[in-house]
Amino acid sequence: MSKDFNVPPVIFPSAGNPNAIPQRRPTAPFQPSRSSNPNIPFMSFDIGSSPASTSQFNPISGGISANFDDEPPLLEELGINTKQIWHKTLSILNPFRVKPDLHEDADLSGPFLFLMGFGLFQLLAGKLHFGIILGWVTVASLFLYTVFNMLAGRNGNLDLYRCLSLIGYCMLPIVMLSAAALFVPQGGVVVFVMMGVCVMWATRVCMQLLVELASCGDEHRGLTAYACFLIYMLFSLLVVF
Repeated sequence: MSKDFNVPPVIFPSAGNPNAIPQRRPTAPFQPSRSSNPNIPFMSFDIGSSPASTSQFNPISGGISANFDDEPPLLEELGINTKQIWHKTLSILNPFRVKPDLHEDADLSGPFLFLMGFGLFQLLAGKLHFGIILGWVTVASLFLYTVFNMLAGRNGNLDLYRCLSLIGYCMLPIVMLSAAALFVPQGGVVVFVMMGVCVMWATRVCMQLLVELASCGDEHRGLTAYACFLIYMLFSLLVVF
């Protein structure tokens, strides 16, 4: 016995049929649909049609900046002020007119350059003293910091960072001595005379800066000068011998 099933007829859409189901046209990949919100930005992958973008993301403001004009220089971000280093160097060159106001803001960029220059001139003389120079500067700063604050007592306000900065900047005469010693015979009278002049020069400048920048230093001027003399005499012996 057979059973009949009612199957609806299949109607194919045509151009003249008003009840035809509209066909959806395929869209290209990565393209926005026409029904999407036009206010939502979309990145176009068509390189030829999209204009060149010159904007860049600024992580500080969280937005997009047009250029690097508002960015500070790299040396300023690293805390290196070349103009300040230059003015401090010029103040060291005149031992009779020291300008303590230039050294109120301590830094280690200038001293590091002077120490590296000192080590380079020693290397040209056949002496590898980079480690010795950095170690002696650290020990000398601790020595002068301890001596000065013990002399000043409770009123001493000399910090270790400023002490290291002053000793490094006042190393400029010793650096000049190491450069001039390359052209002078070793063990002669000339090199010893130059050593004495440069040591007294560095001692006077360092003592004057310490007295002017730290409180209670004027009454201990002699002992402060003696401590500075020992430090720079020690460095000058590296040049002579």
